Amino acid sequence: MRVLVTGADGFVGSWLVPHLAESGHAVVAAVRPGETSRDVLDRRERLDAAERVVELSLESDVSVAALVEEEYGAVVHLAAVASVSQAAKDVVRTWEVNTLGTVRLAEHLSRRPGNDKPVLLFVSTAEVYGPGPETPRLESDPTNPVSAYAASKLAAEIAVLEIHRRTGLPVMVSRGFGHTGPGQADGYVVPAFAKRLLLAKRVGAPVVEVGNLEPVREFLHVKDVVEAYRLLLEGGEPGQVYNVASETGVTLRDVFRRLADAAEHNAVPESDASLMRAMDLPYLVGSGAKIEAAVGWKPTIPWEQTLAEVIDAQAN
Repeated sequence: MRVLVTGADGFVGSWLVPHLAESGHAVVAAVRPGETSRDVLDRRERLDAAERVVELSLESDVSVAALVEEEYGAVVHLAAVASVSQAAKDVVRTWEVNTLGTVRLAEHLSRRPGNDKPVLLFVSTAEVYGPGPETPRLESDPTNPVSAYAASKLAAEIAVLEIHRRTGLPVMVSRGFGHTGPGQADGYVVPAFAKRLLLAKRVGAPVVEVGNLEPVREFLHVKDVVEAYRLLLEGGEPGQVYNVASETGVTLRDVFRRLADAAEHNAVPESDASLMRAMDLPYLVGSGAKIEAAVGWKPTIPWEQTLAEVIDAQAN
Protein backbone atom coordinates (compact mmCIF):
# COMPACT_ATOMS: atom_id res chain seq x y z
CA MET A 1 0.00 0.00 0.00
CA ARG A 2 1.21 3.53 -0.76
CA VAL A 3 1.06 5.63 2.41
CA LEU A 4 1.40 9.37 2.86
CA VAL A 5 2.82 10.35 6.26
CA THR A 6 2.47 14.01 7.23
CA GLY A 7 4.79 15.33 9.91
CA ALA A 8 7.30 12.70 8.79
CA ASP A 9 10.22 14.66 10.22
CA GLY A 10 8.66 14.80 13.68
CA PHE A 11 9.66 12.38 16.44
CA VAL A 12 7.01 9.72 15.75
CA GLY A 13 7.05 10.27 11.98
CA SER A 14 10.77 9.57 11.79
CA TRP A 15 10.11 6.15 13.36
CA LEU A 16 6.90 5.45 11.43
CA VAL A 17 8.33 5.97 7.93
CA PRO A 18 11.03 3.25 8.19
CA HIS A 19 8.62 0.93 10.05
CA LEU A 20 6.05 1.16 7.25
CA ALA A 21 8.73 0.66 4.60
CA GLU A 22 10.12 -2.40 6.42
CA SER A 23 6.55 -3.76 6.52
CA GLY A 24 6.29 -3.59 2.72
CA HIS A 25 4.51 -0.27 2.22
CA ALA A 26 5.64 2.50 -0.15
CA VAL A 27 5.88 5.74 1.79
CA VAL A 28 5.71 9.40 0.78
CA ALA A 29 7.14 11.49 3.63
CA ALA A 30 5.70 15.00 3.94
CA VAL A 31 7.86 17.43 5.94
CA ARG A 32 7.52 21.02 7.08
CA PRO A 33 8.96 23.65 4.72
CA GLY A 34 11.89 25.86 5.67
CA GLU A 35 12.91 23.86 8.73
CA THR A 36 16.53 24.36 9.83
CA SER A 37 16.66 23.09 13.44
CA ARG A 38 19.31 20.47 14.12
CA ASP A 39 16.86 18.03 15.73
CA VAL A 40 14.57 18.02 12.69
CA LEU A 41 17.42 17.76 10.19
CA ASP A 42 18.81 14.81 12.15
CA ARG A 43 15.41 13.09 12.05
CA ARG A 44 15.16 13.61 8.30
CA GLU A 45 18.14 11.28 7.93
CA ARG A 46 15.77 8.48 9.05
CA LEU A 47 13.53 9.10 6.03
CA ASP A 48 15.81 7.39 3.50
CA ALA A 49 13.37 4.49 3.32
CA ALA A 50 10.67 6.76 1.86
CA GLU A 51 9.80 6.64 -1.81
CA ARG A 52 10.27 10.40 -1.75
CA VAL A 53 10.26 13.36 0.64
CA VAL A 54 8.03 16.36 -0.13
CA GLU A 55 7.25 19.63 1.62
CA LEU A 56 3.78 20.29 3.01
CA SER A 57 2.28 23.41 4.60
CA LEU A 58 -1.06 22.68 6.27
CA GLU A 59 -1.77 26.42 6.25
CA SER A 60 -1.68 26.50 2.43
CA ASP A 61 -4.61 25.17 0.42
CA VAL A 62 -2.38 25.05 -2.66
CA SER A 63 0.23 22.94 -0.86
CA VAL A 64 -2.33 20.47 0.48
CA ALA A 65 -4.24 20.19 -2.81
CA ALA A 66 -1.08 19.50 -4.80
CA LEU A 67 0.01 16.70 -2.47
CA VAL A 68 -3.31 14.87 -2.30
CA GLU A 69 -3.71 14.83 -6.08
CA GLU A 70 -1.53 11.73 -5.97
CA GLU A 71 -3.02 8.31 -5.20
CA TYR A 72 -2.53 6.79 -1.75
CA GLY A 73 -4.03 3.79 -0.04
CA ALA A 74 -3.72 5.51 3.32
CA VAL A 75 -2.68 8.75 4.99
CA VAL A 76 -1.28 9.03 8.52
CA HIS A 77 -1.76 12.60 9.69
CA LEU A 78 0.87 13.39 12.32
CA ALA A 79 1.74 16.98 11.37
CA ALA A 80 0.77 19.38 14.15
CA VAL A 81 1.83 21.88 16.74
CA ALA A 82 2.65 18.91 18.89
CA SER A 83 2.80 19.74 22.59
CA VAL A 84 0.91 21.59 25.31
CA SER A 85 3.78 24.00 25.97
CA GLN A 86 4.48 24.67 22.29
CA ALA A 87 0.79 25.30 21.59
CA ALA A 88 0.48 27.75 24.48
CA LYS A 89 3.11 30.01 22.91
CA ASP A 90 0.92 30.73 19.86
CA VAL A 91 -2.67 29.64 20.41
CA VAL A 92 -4.04 31.08 17.18
CA ARG A 93 -1.48 29.27 15.03
CA THR A 94 -2.13 26.08 17.00
CA TRP A 95 -5.79 26.17 15.92
CA GLU A 96 -4.83 27.09 12.36
CA VAL A 97 -2.48 24.11 12.03
CA ASN A 98 -4.06 21.46 14.24
CA THR A 99 -7.70 22.08 13.42
CA LEU A 100 -8.04 24.03 10.17
CA GLY A 101 -5.02 22.29 8.63
CA THR A 102 -6.52 18.90 9.44
CA VAL A 103 -9.90 19.93 8.01
CA ARG A 104 -8.19 21.18 4.86
CA LEU A 105 -6.37 17.87 4.41
CA ALA A 106 -9.45 15.70 5.09
CA GLU A 107 -11.70 17.76 2.81
CA HIS A 108 -9.28 17.46 -0.10
CA LEU A 109 -8.94 13.71 0.46
CA SER A 110 -12.73 13.34 0.61
CA ARG A 111 -13.10 14.87 -2.88
CA ARG A 112 -11.27 11.99 -4.52
CA PRO A 113 -13.74 10.00 -6.61
CA GLY A 114 -15.38 6.78 -5.46
CA ASN A 115 -13.01 4.08 -4.27
CA ASP A 116 -9.96 6.33 -4.69
CA LYS A 117 -10.52 7.74 -1.19
CA PRO A 118 -7.64 6.64 1.05
CA VAL A 119 -7.93 5.61 4.68
CA LEU A 120 -7.12 8.60 6.90
CA LEU A 121 -5.64 7.90 10.33
CA PHE A 122 -5.82 11.12 12.32
CA VAL A 123 -3.35 11.04 15.20
CA SER A 124 -4.95 12.88 18.10
CA THR A 125 -3.93 12.84 21.76
CA ALA A 126 -5.01 11.43 25.11
CA GLU A 127 -4.91 15.00 26.40
CA VAL A 128 -8.45 15.43 25.01
CA TYR A 129 -9.78 13.51 28.03
CA GLY A 130 -8.63 16.18 30.47
CA PRO A 131 -9.08 15.75 34.24
CA GLY A 132 -10.96 12.67 35.35
CA PRO A 133 -11.07 9.68 37.69
CA GLU A 134 -7.93 7.69 38.43
CA THR A 135 -8.96 4.78 36.22
CA PRO A 136 -7.78 3.95 32.67
CA ARG A 137 -9.69 6.10 30.18
CA LEU A 138 -12.01 4.48 27.67
CA GLU A 139 -12.78 5.86 24.22
CA SER A 140 -16.38 6.33 25.37
CA ASP A 141 -15.38 8.52 28.33
CA PRO A 142 -16.26 12.25 28.29
CA THR A 143 -13.69 14.65 26.86
CA ASN A 144 -12.71 17.80 28.74
CA PRO A 145 -9.61 19.45 27.21
CA VAL A 146 -7.84 22.02 29.38
CA SER A 147 -5.19 23.30 26.94
CA ALA A 148 -5.18 24.87 23.50
CA TYR A 149 -3.29 21.84 22.22
CA ALA A 150 -5.89 19.36 23.46
CA ALA A 151 -8.86 21.52 22.45
CA SER A 152 -7.52 22.00 18.91
CA LYS A 153 -7.00 18.25 18.57
CA LEU A 154 -10.50 17.43 19.84
CA ALA A 155 -12.01 19.92 17.40
CA ALA A 156 -10.07 18.23 14.59
CA GLU A 157 -11.40 14.82 15.73
CA ILE A 158 -14.97 16.11 15.52
CA ALA A 159 -14.28 17.58 12.08
CA VAL A 160 -12.71 14.50 10.48
CA LEU A 161 -15.42 12.19 11.82
CA GLU A 162 -18.07 14.52 10.42
CA ILE A 163 -16.30 14.44 7.06
CA HIS A 164 -16.30 10.63 7.31
CA ARG A 165 -20.05 10.54 7.86
CA ARG A 166 -20.79 13.13 5.19
CA THR A 167 -18.48 12.00 2.39
CA GLY A 168 -17.58 8.39 3.09
CA LEU A 169 -13.88 9.17 3.58
CA PRO A 170 -12.65 6.24 5.70
CA VAL A 171 -11.38 7.97 8.85
CA MET A 172 -9.98 6.57 12.09
CA VAL A 173 -8.81 8.53 15.12
CA SER A 174 -6.02 7.39 17.44
CA ARG A 175 -5.53 8.87 20.88
CA GLY A 176 -1.94 8.30 21.89
CA PHE A 177 -1.03 8.18 25.55
CA GLY A 178 2.45 9.04 26.76
CA HIS A 179 5.27 7.75 24.58
CA THR A 180 8.98 8.40 24.28
CA GLY A 181 12.19 6.92 22.92
CA PRO A 182 15.50 7.85 21.30
CA GLY A 183 15.28 11.04 19.27
CA GLN A 184 12.49 12.74 21.20
CA ALA A 185 13.15 16.47 21.76
CA ASP A 186 14.26 17.40 25.25
CA GLY A 187 11.24 19.67 25.67
CA TYR A 188 9.40 16.47 26.66
CA VAL A 189 9.65 15.14 30.18
CA VAL A 190 11.64 11.91 29.78
CA PRO A 191 14.46 13.25 27.56
CA ALA A 192 14.43 16.45 29.67
CA PHE A 193 15.04 14.45 32.84
CA ALA A 194 17.69 12.38 31.08
CA LYS A 195 19.54 15.45 29.79
CA ARG A 196 19.56 17.14 33.21
CA LEU A 197 20.65 13.98 35.01
CA LEU A 198 23.54 13.37 32.61
CA LEU A 199 24.65 16.99 32.91
CA ALA A 200 24.48 16.78 36.70
CA LYS A 201 26.55 13.60 36.60
CA ARG A 202 29.14 15.22 34.35
CA VAL A 203 29.64 18.24 36.61
CA GLY A 204 29.11 16.39 39.88
CA ALA A 205 25.94 18.25 40.85
CA PRO A 206 23.89 16.51 43.57
CA VAL A 207 20.59 18.22 42.65
CA VAL A 208 18.47 18.29 39.47
CA GLU A 209 15.68 20.83 38.96
CA VAL A 210 12.30 19.37 38.06
CA GLY A 211 8.64 20.34 37.74
CA ASN A 212 5.73 18.53 39.37
CA LEU A 213 6.64 14.87 39.97
CA GLU A 214 3.26 13.68 41.23
CA PRO A 215 1.31 13.19 37.92
CA VAL A 216 0.80 9.61 36.76
CA ARG A 217 1.50 8.90 33.10
CA GLU A 218 2.17 6.10 30.62
CA PHE A 219 5.46 5.75 28.79
CA LEU A 220 5.08 3.60 25.71
CA HIS A 221 8.07 3.04 23.47
CA VAL A 222 7.72 4.85 20.15
CA LYS A 223 8.34 1.53 18.36
CA ASP A 224 5.19 0.11 19.94
CA VAL A 225 3.25 3.23 18.96
CA VAL A 226 4.20 3.14 15.28
CA GLU A 227 3.29 -0.55 15.14
CA ALA A 228 -0.17 0.38 16.49
CA TYR A 229 -0.59 2.95 13.71
CA ARG A 230 0.42 0.42 11.04
CA LEU A 231 -2.00 -2.19 12.35
CA LEU A 232 -4.84 0.35 12.40
CA LEU A 233 -4.12 1.24 8.77
CA GLU A 234 -4.19 -2.41 7.82
CA GLY A 235 -7.19 -3.55 9.86
CA GLY A 236 -8.89 -0.80 11.87
CA GLU A 237 -12.55 0.10 11.42
CA PRO A 238 -13.37 3.50 9.83
CA GLY A 239 -15.42 5.82 12.01
CA GLN A 240 -13.82 4.55 15.22
CA VAL A 241 -11.61 6.13 17.88
CA TYR A 242 -8.80 4.00 19.35
CA ASN A 243 -6.66 4.60 22.42
CA VAL A 244 -3.01 3.65 21.98
CA ALA A 245 -2.39 2.79 25.60
CA SER A 246 -0.94 0.22 27.98
CA GLU A 247 -3.14 0.66 31.08
CA THR A 248 0.12 0.96 33.07
CA GLY A 249 0.77 4.26 34.83
CA VAL A 250 3.79 5.48 36.80
CA THR A 251 4.45 8.71 38.65
CA LEU A 252 6.96 11.14 37.21
CA ARG A 253 8.82 10.76 40.52
CA ASP A 254 9.33 7.07 39.75
CA VAL A 255 10.39 7.91 36.20
CA PHE A 256 13.00 10.31 37.57
CA ARG A 257 14.34 7.66 39.96
CA ARG A 258 14.54 5.01 37.25
CA LEU A 259 16.34 7.40 34.92
CA ALA A 260 18.75 8.33 37.72
CA ASP A 261 19.48 4.62 38.18
CA ALA A 262 20.03 4.18 34.43
CA ALA A 263 22.33 7.21 34.39
CA GLU A 264 24.14 5.90 37.48
CA HIS A 265 23.78 9.24 39.23
CA ASN A 266 21.86 9.39 42.50
CA ALA A 267 20.73 13.01 42.20
CA VAL A 268 18.04 14.63 44.35
CA PRO A 269 15.10 16.21 42.46
CA GLU A 270 14.37 19.81 43.45
CA SER A 271 11.17 21.62 42.46
CA ASP A 272 11.53 24.63 40.15
CA ALA A 273 8.43 26.82 39.72
CA SER A 274 9.47 27.73 36.17
CA LEU A 275 9.13 24.08 35.14
CA MET A 276 5.59 23.68 36.49
CA ARG A 277 2.63 23.54 34.09
CA ALA A 278 -0.25 25.91 34.73
CA MET A 279 -2.65 22.96 34.29
CA ASP A 280 -1.13 19.54 34.87
CA LEU A 281 -3.42 16.53 34.64
CA PRO A 282 -2.85 14.45 37.77
CA TYR A 283 -3.64 11.13 36.08
CA LEU A 284 -3.64 10.16 32.40
CA VAL A 285 -3.63 6.44 31.71
CA GLY A 286 -5.68 4.67 29.06
CA SER A 287 -7.29 1.34 28.32
CA GLY A 288 -5.94 -0.43 25.25
CA ALA A 289 -8.68 -3.07 25.20
CA LYS A 290 -10.41 -1.71 22.10
CA ILE A 291 -7.35 -1.60 19.86
CA GLU A 292 -6.24 -5.03 21.07
CA ALA A 293 -9.63 -6.48 20.19
CA ALA A 294 -9.67 -4.74 16.80
CA VAL A 295 -6.18 -5.42 15.46
CA GLY A 296 -4.37 -7.49 18.10
CA TRP A 297 -2.06 -4.71 19.23
CA LYS A 298 -0.56 -4.51 22.68
CA PRO A 299 2.74 -2.94 23.77
CA THR A 300 5.70 -5.29 24.14
CA ILE A 301 8.65 -3.12 25.20
CA PRO A 302 9.05 -2.71 29.00
CA TRP A 303 9.15 0.89 30.14
CA GLU A 304 12.43 0.26 32.00
CA GLN A 305 14.00 -0.58 28.63
CA THR A 306 12.43 2.51 27.11
CA LEU A 307 13.94 4.76 29.78
CA ALA A 308 17.36 3.10 29.44
CA GLU A 309 17.31 3.72 25.67
CA VAL A 310 16.51 7.41 26.20
CA ILE A 311 19.44 7.75 28.62
CA ASP A 312 21.72 6.03 26.12
CA ALA A 313 20.52 8.29 23.29
CA GLN A 314 21.09 11.42 25.36
CA ALA A 315 24.54 10.22 26.39
CA ASN A 316 25.55 9.64 22.76
